[in-house]
Amino acid sequence: MLPIDIDSVKGFLDKTEGEALYQLAFAASDFGPCLEIGSYCGKSTVYLGTACQQKKNVLFAVDHHRGSEEHQLGEEYHDPDLFDAESHKMDSFREFRKTLSRAKLEDTVVPLVAPSRLAAQCWTTPLSLVFIDGGHSTQAALNDYECWSPHIMPGGYLAIHDVFPNPADGGRPPYEIWCKAIASGLFEEQPLIKTLGILRRK
Repeated sequence: MLPIDIDSVKGFLDKTEGEALYQLAFAASDFGPCLEIGSYCGKSTVYLGTACQQKKNVLFAVDHHRGSEEHQLGEEYHDPDLFDAESHKMDSFREFRKTLSRAKLEDTVVPLVAPSRLAAQCWTTPLSLVFIDGGHSTQAALNDYECWSPHIMPGGYLAIHDVFPNPADGGRPPYEIWCKAIASGLFEEQPLIKTLGILRRK
């Protein structure tokens, strides 16, 4: 199904969740382009992009590539291989581009190297799928939801990663925006796939 060994791509996406994203994007791509927020080194991009490529559609990949809070120097998920000593900042974009090249997705994936809110500022294109897996702070998650969910076309999908109903299992912001989407009345809740929350736009 995938053009490269997914285990060779840095990232935190579970394979079952990745396969669900592939199936979702494969179905959604019949109706319009897809967009992901939080590409990191491209693990989710390979799943989503492969599906879009097979349907001759496009995946927009939004990420500033400076990492989330937990990726910074001295933090739990810091990867020294992604640290740019010259700028003294984390930078995953070079690794992301390598992933696109290896997976032959450069003709399908449009990288948007910018903060999520900035990338959304003048956005007008209806989207068939939005996958949120960006920063997990309350403000970052809320920004992603508020900026991009209005662009999901009727019948399209909103997918949110790291949804933990039990607070003992993980952080709250992705769960909170998942609840916010359900409470809005604009989405139909689908069954959780591990930590992947899926909602369909009415």
